[in-house]
Order: sequence, then C-alpha cells, then structure tokens
Amino acid sequence: MRIFRQLDNLVNFKNTAITIGTYDGVHVGHQQILKRINTLAKQRDGESLLITFHPHPRMIVNANHRIKLLSPLEEKFDLLQQYGVDNLVVVPFTRAFSQQTPEAYIHDFLVKNFNPSVIVIGYNHKFGQNRAGDIHLLRTMSKTLDFEVEEISKQAVDDMGVSSTKIRNALQKGDVITANNLLGHNYFIRGIVVKGRQIGHKIGFPTANISVEDDSKLIPDNGVYAVKVKVRATVYKGMLNIGVRPTVGGTTKAIEANIFDFEGNIYGESIQVNFAKLIRREQKFANLEALISQLHKDKVVCLEVLE
Repeated sequence: MRIFRQLDNLVNFKNTAITIGTYDGVHVGHQQILKRINTLAKQRDGESLLITFHPHPRMIVNANHRIKLLSPLEEKFDLLQQYGVDNLVVVPFTRAFSQQTPEAYIHDFLVKNFNPSVIVIGYNHKFGQNRAGDIHLLRTMSKTLDFEVEEISKQAVDDMGVSSTKIRNALQKGDVITANNLLGHNYFIRGIVVKGRQIGHKIGFPTANISVEDDSKLIPDNGVYAVKVKVRATVYKGMLNIGVRPTVGGTTKAIEANIFDFEGNIYGESIQVNFAKLIRREQKFANLEALISQLHKDKVVCLEVLE
C-alpha cells in the first residue's frame, strides 16, 4: 500500500476506484467497502484508493469537539495494510478545505487529483461547504466528468449495523466483546512502558505501566480485562487494569498490564495490548491481602477467557 500524506506529492493514478471517509477503527463495514473498491479496480485494470482525513474533520469544523479515536493515524495505516488497498491518501483537513464549494470539491479535488473511474460512496455522505454536496450532485457531475458512482445504500449500511460511534459507545462501557465483533478484530492500545510505584512487584503481580502514545486514543472504561500483550513480536496472555487503583491510595488513572509467563526489563519499549473481555469492574478492597486474593482469581478467569 502506497501512502501519500500531502496533496503535492501525488502520482498519476490509473483508473482509480475511490472511496472517501475517516475510516476510524477500520471496522467490518469499512472492510466491505474496501473489498468492493479492490474488486472494481481489478475489473478496470486500475488501482484502489482510499481518501481519508487528518485531523478528524469534526475537530476542525467544531473546535470544541474533542473526539476520541479508535485508530489514530499510524494505527490506521497498520489496519488498512491488511485489506489490500493499493493507495491511501491522507488529506490534511483544514477549515479552508472544508469551505470548498461541493462542485469545486468534485472537480478540483477528486477528479484532478485522483483520476476516478468509479467513486463508491455512502447514501448519506456529505461534502463541501456546509456539507451541501451529496450523492445526487456526484451523479449529476459524473456525466460530464466521465466517472461512475456506486452507492452504498441505506439498507446495506443498516444491515451491517455497525458504526464507529457504536463501537466508541461500547468501549466507553467496557463492552469490548461487542466492540471487537463490530470491528472484526480485537481493539488494541499501544504505549511505552514507564516506571510506576513498583507495588505490583511487591505483591507478586508485576505490571507494565503503559503510557499511551497518542492522547487522542480512546481508552476503554475502568476495570480489569483479559488481554493479549505483544512484546518484541511475541504475544503473551495477560490481564490489564485501567483505573485509579483505590486500594493502594491511587488518585490518577493508570493502565497496567500483568503479562503472564514473562520476565524481562521492557522499560522504554513499545507494547501492544489486545482486549478480549472485561472480567470485573475496578473496586476498592479492605487491604492488600484481599486485593492479592482477588488478583489470583482474576488470573484464573483471564486464562479461561483467553483459551
């Protein structure tokens, strides 16, 4: 997959099958569209092309809107790589870009830059100033600009029953099972292992304290999760706590992974945590002994889930 991060370094694309969107999470609905543009590109002896935006358009159009992302840019690259798209173009989204007329968006942006043979777009996709452009305008202009338009119908979208918003809502409740089903892959976070208070080592459950690399990344709700942890290309089973750690007097939110059957110093290294299931909510225990007893039970449950 070729990645273009600026509009001034594009190549001459050939007979492109294009789709456009933020593609946050690259969920099962997105995957169906990617499959479709790949098929259309092959039929035309051309290439598939996804146009996405950075930062998220909602953050520019509404400066007070601070959306949490399922997949910040670098993660999105890795996910899209799996689905065989020929080209990914990341458009720097600015207020000036959002204020193009819909006609200029089609003629000067889409047609001049990307040579579309076919544009695949959702029934409710809007573009241009005041989001005034839609599929009807695309179809009208396609007659003179020599490209086809394929619509993803309302029924097709409804039948898929998936949206990035629905996935965000599930994760904010700790429902990673629903989120994973809608994503078509396990939700994950990445971060650098940093030094904590070393309490885990003292009680027999050493943890990797994770500082998430991108502060726009959505962190699931507080609780204890069964997870798989990727360290130096090897995947381990484990359990993860997200929360303030009230039993040991914590007051700030932390993300801590207890990696099963792993020993080694990984401070300063990047690891990836894939979520499988929320096994319990965070709670305050009467003392450290009660916490340790619960952690042994948690580990048994996590191993059962991860089998």
